[in-house]
Amino acid sequence: MHDLCLVEGLSAPEIEKLSGMVKTRRRVRRGSYLYKAGDPFEAIYPIRAGFFKSRVLSPDGREQIIGFPMPGDVLGFDAISRGSFHSDAVALEDADVCVVPFSELESIGRQFPPLQQRVHRIISREIVRDQGLMMLLGTMRAEERIGAFLLELSRRFMRRGFSSSQFILRMTREEIGNYLGLKLETVSRTLSRLQEQGVISVEQRKMQIISHERLRVLSGVPETRQMLDMTPEGARRMAMMRMHEPWSESQSSQ
Repeated sequence: MHDLCLVEGLSAPEIEKLSGMVKTRRRVRRGSYLYKAGDPFEAIYPIRAGFFKSRVLSPDGREQIIGFPMPGDVLGFDAISRGSFHSDAVALEDADVCVVPFSELESIGRQFPPLQQRVHRIISREIVRDQGLMMLLGTMRAEERIGAFLLELSRRFMRRGFSSSQFILRMTREEIGNYLGLKLETVSRTLSRLQEQGVISVEQRKMQIISHERLRVLSGVPETRQMLDMTPEGARRMAMMRMHEPWSESQSSQ
């Protein structure tokens, strides 16, 4: 299985079938593009190793980060509808991806409906997760945004069989702030405050979540919830809860 293109959500037989479609693998050096906005869409890219950032640029060149894909994620699905990519995929570290021609994926999918259905679920899951996160961020204060980001990253590591408590942040604090709509100073100050409170321990990019429970509480996640509800409906419920919470100056800085 080490040489296969692992995709979160696919079973072992489905991964075998998907890996059989791989025509080549690409090595993407840190800081290099896998693809750029406007490039023609011909393939999807399951990530074997390394982190990326997905970003869009405004007309005046400002960057807006819209995601941090990691091993087990698939890049390229967002280009299906228009036939070209609408965002850039930039490697945050040296990375490896599998190249799966989309035309072949469609052909195999018609012959093997379970694989096609599972791929559709993966696409849907990504859309729902992104929508849910954006809705949550629109109502969260700075500390809650940082906490929610760390909890979601922890959950993603756990689902891939890695530690949910200790991991390396491949993105910079500035990139985290860009993604969460926070200033660099706010991100640094919030991480320092969480460390002083004994919730996390952070040394440069080495992150340790000391208390998931306290981080959930600080993020506004109900105590009975084992992980963030990233669906739009879950986000709406949490947004309504926050609208009725008293405002605290210590939670407001952005």
